[in-house]
Amino acid sequence: MTAQPSRRIPDGPPPSASAVSGRAAARRWRALAVCLVAGFMTLLDVSIVNVALPTVRAGLHMSDSGLQWVLSGYALAFGLVLVPAGRLGDARSRRTVFLTGLALFTLASALAGAARNQDWLVLARLFQGAAGGVLVPQVSGFIQVLFQGAERGRAFGALGATVGLSTAVGPLLGGLLIHLFGPHDGWRWVFYVNLPIGVAALPLAYRLLPAPQAAARAGHRDFDPVGMLLLGSGTVAVLLPFVQEQQWHSAARWLLLPLAAVLLAAFVGWERYYARHREPLVSMGLFAVRPYAAGVTLSLVYFAGFTAIFFIFTLYLQTGLHYSALAAGVAVTPFALGSAVAAAVGGRLVGRLGRRLVLAGLLLVLLGLLTSALAVQQWPGQSVAWATALPLLVAGVGSGLVISPNQTLTLQQVPVARAGSAGGVLQTAQRVGSAVGIAVVGSVFFAHAQGPRPDWAWAFQLGVAVAAGLVLAALLVAVADVAAGWHGD
Repeated sequence: MTAQPSRRIPDGPPPSASAVSGRAAARRWRALAVCLVAGFMTLLDVSIVNVALPTVRAGLHMSDSGLQWVLSGYALAFGLVLVPAGRLGDARSRRTVFLTGLALFTLASALAGAARNQDWLVLARLFQGAAGGVLVPQVSGFIQVLFQGAERGRAFGALGATVGLSTAVGPLLGGLLIHLFGPHDGWRWVFYVNLPIGVAALPLAYRLLPAPQAAARAGHRDFDPVGMLLLGSGTVAVLLPFVQEQQWHSAARWLLLPLAAVLLAAFVGWERYYARHREPLVSMGLFAVRPYAAGVTLSLVYFAGFTAIFFIFTLYLQTGLHYSALAAGVAVTPFALGSAVAAAVGGRLVGRLGRRLVLAGLLLVLLGLLTSALAVQQWPGQSVAWATALPLLVAGVGSGLVISPNQTLTLQQVPVARAGSAGGVLQTAQRVGSAVGIAVVGSVFFAHAQGPRPDWAWAFQLGVAVAAGLVLAALLVAVADVAAGWHGD
């Protein structure tokens, strides 16, 4: 008699649809967490280096020009590759592009930390900026892919918190690392701190991020090399005179701006032509969608004012009032905390309040900035950090209600197939705005903070006034968008 094969008795009933849905949701949020950690790392390196510059100069005997390229080289390379990298993620495997960018950024951080001379560090920063530009647009692309509806708003809220927190916490973390590891080699750990993060994030990203679907990539494999060349050349022509404003003193640098206008106009014309036959680098149809066009414009202007504040505030504290790097970092912590909390809240409210939430945030930023200037006027001495704590907290809350809701509203109507390139355009606007703002606000600041009898408090107040003017311009963009919505476009 032949023995019958035994049947495996199920351990229990199959999982319910709600249980499967719950596991899928948990996986999406874990994937987002990996994306945000990597994005935080790349955006942090925009601001963390500021407080390390004095020790970098001493450690590598760097010239003023070399120090400027440590900052501007990162910004140039970052802005140059954002849109092509976003397009590459749309056309191929977003996960592969993300992993490549993360691995290259980790390697570049190791090379920067190990720098033995000025040229080595500048080249490493260029490499690091390009790697960051490859990685960052994939984050917004993944949010578009992974989340829908109200969940997408919360996910963009988390991304907005990451953007605000990375910008504000950079000086604090940089000051802490220099304090812990000493003034001679502490600056190296500003770069080395990325290594354990990158090494831990790589396997998690490979496991959690979704692989591309072949159908989703169909028809989007063109890379538009002419469009890439025109956009890249135009972006560099816009950024270079601003990021080199302190070192390139010749007025000839401003001739790059009309050249940039010609290149970008040629890019727009080429993209319209190319779209008739193939998939362009950037679909000009995106700008016909009012929330997208308004959101990109608002980001450009707002980041010009928002980023410049940290630049002049840390200079005022460290150079004007002789704060340590750590103390200067602590002084901007109220802004970071307010921004992080408000961005998460804003992500939940944006679905109900829309652009009105951004309006409220911009008003709070204006209030906080102007009150900070008044506080410095009343208490211009060593107590500045205490006097500006509450105003900076208010401005941080406002900023959190601007960045993440604006990102949600800007990208909410973008097709998933164009999420990477659309996010790259938005990030490029932020980078261009930051460079322009630092140059404009910085020039006003330095005009009164240099010379035989510098007036640091007055220089800061004037710089804040210019930054507030830029925030006001962003407010007008938001008002126009709200008004257009009320009138049905």
